[in-house]
Amino acid sequence: MFSILIIEMKYYIIAGEASGDLHGSNLMKALKQKDSTAEFRFWGGDLMAQQGGTLVKHYRDLAFMGFLEVAMNLRTILNNIKFCKEDIKNNRPDVLILVDYPGFNLRIAKFAKELGIKVVYYISPQLWAWKEGRVEIIKKYVDEMMVILPFEEDFYKKHGVHSHFVGHPLLDAISTLQNIDVEEFKKENDLNEKEIIALLPGSRKQEVEKMLEMMLSVRPYFKEYQFVIAGAPSLPKEFYQSYVDENVHFVSNKTYDLLRCSKAALVTSGTATLETALLNVPEVVCYRGSKISYAIAKRLVKNIKYISLVNLIMDREVVKELIQNDLNTNNLVEELKKILETEKRTPLLRDYDLLREKLGGKGASENAADVILKV
Repeated sequence: MFSILIIEMKYYIIAGEASGDLHGSNLMKALKQKDSTAEFRFWGGDLMAQQGGTLVKHYRDLAFMGFLEVAMNLRTILNNIKFCKEDIKNNRPDVLILVDYPGFNLRIAKFAKELGIKVVYYISPQLWAWKEGRVEIIKKYVDEMMVILPFEEDFYKKHGVHSHFVGHPLLDAISTLQNIDVEEFKKENDLNEKEIIALLPGSRKQEVEKMLEMMLSVRPYFKEYQFVIAGAPSLPKEFYQSYVDENVHFVSNKTYDLLRCSKAALVTSGTATLETALLNVPEVVCYRGSKISYAIAKRLVKNIKYISLVNLIMDREVVKELIQNDLNTNNLVEELKKILETEKRTPLLRDYDLLREKLGGKGASENAADVILKV
């Protein structure tokens, strides 16, 4: 008689942000389907916790943004790194899976590799935009790099790093959405019968205040529409109340549903620009930082023609970007009118189809799981 030896693979995953929690949870689901004995220990959030395993630290305790906030919380950040290293040493996983979050994760990659642990990176940091020098760290300490934007594969090849384009996990997240009834959505959220223009002003208080003031300045020109703000879960309901009136509403934590019920959207740069496009909603991208932050960013971010992921992926202007001084009421009114009219909408929606094709359709989580199982 032969006995079959089943080796239980131990995975240690680090996701330091809300988006990492979403994509990390889908990856765990895909790994479990292919390896039912998989054991997980992870830094992440509620979605990853729903997949089982041991949650070591919640991303809420890790999210520090901007130069000042990082400087003020430096001791906490360094303690987290120290704690993470000890936890990995004590638990000795077979594979360490890093999800984006480069400032933290690249330090951990070096440590784990020196312990002889296999290191896999899922969702490459955006090194093509800034800190290109970090590629050398990846070359040295990462066994497999998985990228989710088609042009990233070429970027790594240029630097002598083999990577796998697995597709974009947002397509997985969006493919599971149930059909939505627009009239039902309006009723449930106390909206009126007018068509909706969605406002996605970001998630940080100062940014949201600045953006909403600008976005709402177009209201007198679009009286036949209602404006609905996508509330960020990180900000209290009361914060948005000062903007609400008979024609401005807000919904919290329902961004995908709001977008799917909207005629158009004004969106602050970031992942939201891609989510809006993948949900087939014409958009204008808005960005205005402080003069100092913008000057620093321009010096750090070289060779980048666009700020929205949609245009970066397509390598041409598909959605209009209004940046810094170009972001004013006149320009915003003009561009919003264009995307509400059929003449501009039709070619824009055709471009969205091409965008989905470029991103390779759904299946990123499964493709990534296949790469990990071969490590």
